[in-house]
Amino acid sequence: MAEEKIVTTAPEAEEQEQDINELKKIRIEKLEALQAAGKDPFEITLAEQSIHNAEIVERFEELENQNVSICGRMMSRRDMGKANFIDVRDLTGRMQVYVKIDEIGEDVFAEFKKWDIGDIVEVKGFVFRTRRGEISVHAKEIRLLSKSLLPLPEKFHGLTNTDTRYRRRYLDLIMNPEVKDTFVKRSLILREVRNYLDSQGFLEVETPMLVANAGGAAARPFLTHHNALNEDFKLRISLELYLKRLIVGGMEKVYEIGRVFRNEGCDTRHNPEFTLMELYQAYTDYNGMMDLTENLYRHVAQAVLGTTVISYNGVEMDLGKPFERISMVDAVKKYAGVDWNEVKTLDDARALADKHHVEYEKRHGKGDILALFFEEFAEEHLIQPTFVIDHPIEISPLTKKKPGNPDYVERFEFFMNGWEMANAYSELNDPIDQKERFKAQEALLAQGDEEANTTDDDFLMALEYGMPPTGGIGFGIDRMCMLLTDSSAIRDVLLFPTMKSLD
Repeated sequence: MAEEKIVTTAPEAEEQEQDINELKKIRIEKLEALQAAGKDPFEITLAEQSIHNAEIVERFEELENQNVSICGRMMSRRDMGKANFIDVRDLTGRMQVYVKIDEIGEDVFAEFKKWDIGDIVEVKGFVFRTRRGEISVHAKEIRLLSKSLLPLPEKFHGLTNTDTRYRRRYLDLIMNPEVKDTFVKRSLILREVRNYLDSQGFLEVETPMLVANAGGAAARPFLTHHNALNEDFKLRISLELYLKRLIVGGMEKVYEIGRVFRNEGCDTRHNPEFTLMELYQAYTDYNGMMDLTENLYRHVAQAVLGTTVISYNGVEMDLGKPFERISMVDAVKKYAGVDWNEVKTLDDARALADKHHVEYEKRHGKGDILALFFEEFAEEHLIQPTFVIDHPIEISPLTKKKPGNPDYVERFEFFMNGWEMANAYSELNDPIDQKERFKAQEALLAQGDEEANTTDDDFLMALEYGMPPTGGIGFGIDRMCMLLTDSSAIRDVLLFPTMKSLD
């Protein structure tokens, strides 16, 4: 059968679908013929894979002329009559396989010639190097393990449409090996995050995803209903309030890595379902969290990439140097030319916002407007690792006030590449103050702020039993993975990102 070709240009989509259906029909007929002959590949339950392809290349001198058994997907075929070269790809990469009629027998060879690109095969044979110097496997036995009923995209065009890649990640992984490398690296990043925290005495825990009160962040939750209890629940937007309960209970260092859900839009850095890590440590503050963040990022970069200098979209960022620390007020002064220490009233803040074309809402206080100035003028300049410290109290309902300056709190956001990478506090442990902060959030909710927190009475009760001074931080794991894999969009580091239905 001729080389299968799928045209990927949009004007020929209908013709493409017809071609695919015709090719699928042919492949099904081949499968039915195998089944009629008692050779149904889908009845095979076990295959022998003694080694992966990359290991053969790495250990060639040791393995030359030795027998191996490899398994993988047939990705190409070069037909030379009574001998064929095929490429077999497994988890670690491709391997050229030499298949000759004299070696495997005429009957098997005749069956082999009917196999299609995309079929999954087992090859037993010996390792050798071709006259052109390519490390290969000389097949002594070959077996069809699984029949591919749909043709793969044609090799010269590949699978490039991003929407199709995200919707059919399985096909993306087949056609674009570098995608698999990204997700292998993501797994390593998560492993090293855990390794570092475990080495520092933190305990990994799990807390509920279905909650009655979705607090701990400014975000709109997803709503759901539990039939058996006949109660409404929310999907968590944060990990914070349950982890703090554990600090109250005496678990001095805890962390959780898990999915959270925020009913918001999608863009290059946001997906409604994403991976968050939060950790809490008793008897420290936001300065301790800054030290931990520096050490954690350096450890992960060195362990996964072998360097503390990373490159994203051609821009280098040095994790080896001490991270800059700048207050939000100083950042606005530096990048907007506005000294917030001179802003005495809400009217002054609004007048400055009008002058600098910073949009705000009627409910916003002076501190809210400071945060809007920061977002508008400063964020994009924070390329190198930077801690932006001391945020206004209006935007920080779960954070301790700065001693002697109650308009601000001991909070920082960690920035790289102009992105917020982490958010940390000296945690508020005063239950009376916390209750008043919740009341202020409830007032905002009543004014139409769908991202405001609601009062969590059980959490307040926990604080009333006493929580020690505590530092806490939340890390966006997906953004960390984006930076360390040089990926342009969050969907590139999520195996199955949220997608609008095609219906």
